[in-house]
Amino acid sequence: MKMAAKMEVDEEPGTSNSSNSSSVMASSGTTGSVTVALHPLVIMNISEHWTRIRAQEGKPTQVLGALIGKQKGRNIEVFNSFELLFDLVEGDIVVDKEYYNTKEEQFKQVFKDLDFLGWYTTDGPPTESDIKVHKQICGINESPIFLKLNPLSRHTDLPVSIFESVIDLVNGEATMLFVELSYTLATEEAERIGVDHVARVSTSETTESSTVAEHLTAQHNAIKMLHSRVRLILDYIKAVQAGEVPHNHEVLREAYSLSHRLPVLNSERFTEDFYNQCNDVSLMAYLGTITKGCNTINQFVNKFNVLYDRQGMGRRMRGLFL
Repeated sequence: MKMAAKMEVDEEPGTSNSSNSSSVMASSGTTGSVTVALHPLVIMNISEHWTRIRAQEGKPTQVLGALIGKQKGRNIEVFNSFELLFDLVEGDIVVDKEYYNTKEEQFKQVFKDLDFLGWYTTDGPPTESDIKVHKQICGINESPIFLKLNPLSRHTDLPVSIFESVIDLVNGEATMLFVELSYTLATEEAERIGVDHVARVSTSETTESSTVAEHLTAQHNAIKMLHSRVRLILDYIKAVQAGEVPHNHEVLREAYSLSHRLPVLNSERFTEDFYNQCNDVSLMAYLGTITKGCNTINQFVNKFNVLYDRQGMGRRMRGLFL
């Protein structure tokens, strides 16, 4: 399997990149043409990608990847991302297009409504090397966006910047420059739960669990304690029935009273609600089975029509030469 060549980056983003960054950025009066909504899953994917490669290489290493999502007019929403392989040729990054085509084909099978929107990388401010990579990405998408995450940032703000490219005249020559775009974080309910559970940041030495984990742990402990108490009462009653323990009418009355405090599970209302819920679940499963069967029949009919048309065309062609 082909392995990607890696580029080593500095431990601390120094001031040497500042002058290089200013030379690839458009003037401050230039504004972006699109608005970007970024999902937290993309940030977690990039962070995991960089952390994994760093652990494998033993040093901070630049990584590259593709951004996929939806674009409606001037509104871009980035939903997901995947890694890209690249090689270093005379110090320049060359993206592996064959690997990209393979990954895009795989993603299209799962996320049919998502399109390639741009690329991401890690390190400090944009550099001339990023411009060269961006020109390669323009061969895939005419106007890609560029996301850069600085994993070594010491600021409390989110170390993510998003750019788009513009063509401007510099010393009389047409030059590609970056324009920084403003973005917002767009989350869904499932993402909020996942972010709270996975991306919880702890500033102390002890690990801090998420709200979801705390809630589930509390429920588990409560159910476990209830089970142990009920089991103890049940064992006591069985021991009394077997004559192993003398009768204690006060304890038996408490157990009898406790059993009658439980919700009445044999009521008409409970039975009705219970069967309604069971019917709803069964109906959803039944509809899913019907939909799958209809899809299978539809595919069969399409294949049958294609085969029948080919056979009919073959007979007609043979008839022309007879």
